[in-house]
Amino acid sequence: MLKRHSLDAVIIGAGVVGAACAYYAARAGLSVAVVDRGPVAGGTTGAGEGNLLVSDKEAGPELDLALLSTRLWTELAAVLPREIEYEPKGGLVVAPDETTVKALRHFAEGQRAAGVEAVEVAADALHDLEPHLAPGLAGGFHYPQDAQVQPAQAAARLLAASGAPVYLGEEVTEVLLDRGAVRGVRTARRELPAPAVVNAAGTWGGRIASLAGVTLPVLPRRGFVLVTEPLPRVVRHKVYAADYIADVASGSAALQSSAVVEGTPSGPVLIGATRERVGFDRTLSTEALRRLAGQAAALFPVLADVRVMRAYHGFRPYLPDHLPAIGPDPRRPGLLHACGHEGAGIGLAPATGALIAAALTGAEPPLPAHPFRPDRFGTGPTRTDVPEEHH
Repeated sequence: MLKRHSLDAVIIGAGVVGAACAYYAARAGLSVAVVDRGPVAGGTTGAGEGNLLVSDKEAGPELDLALLSTRLWTELAAVLPREIEYEPKGGLVVAPDETTVKALRHFAEGQRAAGVEAVEVAADALHDLEPHLAPGLAGGFHYPQDAQVQPAQAAARLLAASGAPVYLGEEVTEVLLDRGAVRGVRTARRELPAPAVVNAAGTWGGRIASLAGVTLPVLPRRGFVLVTEPLPRVVRHKVYAADYIADVASGSAALQSSAVVEGTPSGPVLIGATRERVGFDRTLSTEALRRLAGQAAALFPVLADVRVMRAYHGFRPYLPDHLPAIGPDPRRPGLLHACGHEGAGIGLAPATGALIAAALTGAEPPLPAHPFRPDRFGTGPTRTDVPEEHH
């Protein structure tokens, strides 16, 4: 148990992961504060689609985290305001040929053993689920547990429900140390003393780790999303091509794109997803946008003549083994990490928050935390080559 202070922990990051950490820590009876260099959801969260997916995760630790989060998001939807737009719409993964169907079938077998609902859909039944799908697809799998939220609203409402004081527009300039242990943080405006600091800084997680004198190899992975004009509900589920699963698991730095198409309660259709490692380069990539538009129209021909109203992009916090860093850092007493979720942070936020709350209170974790240990990448010197963001 933590020794009681005015604050039990400071959480760095007001995205959805930091917000979930604050929410579950407060529910566990802890006093926490949240600090962020920008606004609520000003980083990866605000640039996300709000995916809450189990369909794209193979059996293993990340899927276990996703399944726990699926249950927790259902609970949160019952207590948070409806503005979070929680929508248990389900997902549909489609295959262009029989070879891909067989690969999806094998993938789903492992997922089912872990507790995922995965229902094979024959080619002639795809249009029962999605009437506007392109003809000629070989089949697919329906995942009823996939869902969606409005990510910025989800972060804001979780923070509000936590009751934690939130200090926005304040960059952490120093992690305070005393005899090798964390004792709070300093910004340009204030010191926030606490016996624990949670690094939920997303793509800046490596930089926060370095302030505490440890290494965490978080790198940004850029992605673009297209937003169409408001439409009737032409896309009922979250629909994506099977190659999206391979893109998620890939470590390539090159541009990758695969169609992920979904409607929203307010009407626009969201079209993703691209991935590339280009540091914090915010240059608009016409090639990425062209690929997304073409792939979406190939999947849903009805979208070919629909106007795109805007495009936006953000940076996913990428770790080399595609697993987030969650929990205490044994190299620096009092430092905990909750970052590196890449594109799955919104979906994985509640389980991450529950794990952090358990670690802070000494409670039994809701699932094994060992796969997410922050020191698994080695104990070398602090990184100095994390790319800077240019505003």
